[in-house]
Amino acid sequence: MEHPNRKRQAAVLRNFRKVHRWTGALLFVFFFIVAITGLLLGWKKQTGLLPPSQKGASTNPADWLSIDSLRLKANTYLLDSIGSDLSTEIDRIDIRPDKGMVKMVYKGHYWGLQLDCTTGAVLQVDRRASDFMEQIHDGSILDLNLKTGSDIFKLFYTSIMGIALLLFTITGFWLWYGPKRMRKAGHSTPPAPKGEHQRARQPGH
Repeated sequence: MEHPNRKRQAAVLRNFRKVHRWTGALLFVFFFIVAITGLLLGWKKQTGLLPPSQKGASTNPADWLSIDSLRLKANTYLLDSIGSDLSTEIDRIDIRPDKGMVKMVYKGHYWGLQLDCTTGAVLQVDRRASDFMEQIHDGSILDLNLKTGSDIFKLFYTSIMGIALLLFTITGFWLWYGPKRMRKAGHSTPPAPKGEHQRARQPGH
């Protein structure tokens, strides 16, 4: 007769196998997207998705223009040289003290500018593919395109994918470890007493 504990382990294993299979089947496309975009983001500098940082004239902050002056110079260049209909709303300003350079990154589009902190000259114009890839990776591209004004899709997407990955990890581990545990439990089960085997073979019992 099969041990009750072994039955429970087998039932758990079957349920975990179903959860693992359905999670993988339903979210296959999203797992694929997260994996590919995550890989590209990890290699963004090596693949050219993130343009290299240029170097300005001075790394001494005392020589630099004010942030507002640099912002105005960047906005003027953006509208005059790239597109007059582009948004000048700043998403973030990245200052690289070791290079004497500042990056202006905008909302609503993927153009970015690198400026010399000392002279305000435009050192490089970036088409920031890494930002586009990051928005696909975390689902915020839906908030951007639908203009939700919040991170509602990003929060929903990252929550679903985080929970799914956690389930995938737990069930995957148990599908590997569960059979080993069952085999070990089967080997360690003590044999039935000799008298019980003899009684089981008697007719009428």
